[in-house]
Amino acid sequence: MSTTIIGVRLENRMECAVEFQKVITEYGCEIRTRLGLHPVNGGMCLNYGIILLEVSGEAELLKCELSKRWEIQTMEFY
Repeated sequence: MSTTIIGVRLENRMECAVEFQKVITEYGCEIRTRLGLHPVNGGMCLNYGIILLEVSGEAELLKCELSKRWEIQTMEFY
């Protein structure tokens, strides 16, 4: 089984969090790990960040859905 790492750049993190969560909830069985990274400046969270998703098995549909809305990059391991 293959593993795909998908990096998603969220420019307006607070505004798109609900929409992003809806998309990845649809593919929850395929997502093994989710890691959110966002910078902090002066104790305040900034409104952009990167989400890393570890997807096992078929990731094409998830990649397609995410790329319709956000900038993504992927790595595949076999």
